[in-house]
Amino acid sequence: MEQSRTFPVAVEHAYDVVLAEPLPSIFSRRYGAIPPIKSVDGQDGAWGAAVGQTRTIRLSDGGTMQETLTVIDRPRRFGYTIGSVTGMMKPLVTAVDGEWAFEAVGTGTRITWTWVVHPTARLGRFAMPVFARLWSGYARQAMEQIEQILLR
Repeated sequence: MEQSRTFPVAVEHAYDVVLAEPLPSIFSRRYGAIPPIKSVDGQDGAWGAAVGQTRTIRLSDGGTMQETLTVIDRPRRFGYTIGSVTGMMKPLVTAVDGEWAFEAVGTGTRITWTWVVHPTARLGRFAMPVFARLWSGYARQAMEQIEQILLR
């Protein structure tokens, strides 16, 4: 699953802002069955300080996910894994490999958010086409929020 959008800002600025922005600011709206992020717990220091850094993402429906930074390559990309999923996504997803990529395009930056979802054996594989459509809408909303944040 992938969503991209181009913004009229420098690559370094886009990278630094997206990496550091609190997740509830970017993912503040529900999209269908995918709830907004309510809060983040257990984060030690500024996010992006080191590969291996972890935090717990709390969703508005009571679900949680453990996020671990796996790649920090300023200003090109940062990556993470999501595991220990609870709540609505637990029957569908065992883990996610995510990445935010930043590429200079003309006078701006193309930001691409990618999710490689590892579905649960039966239900997850069956439901993935629907989940992918929902995720696409959720990601589009996130890009709208990022635009507001980058251009403020």
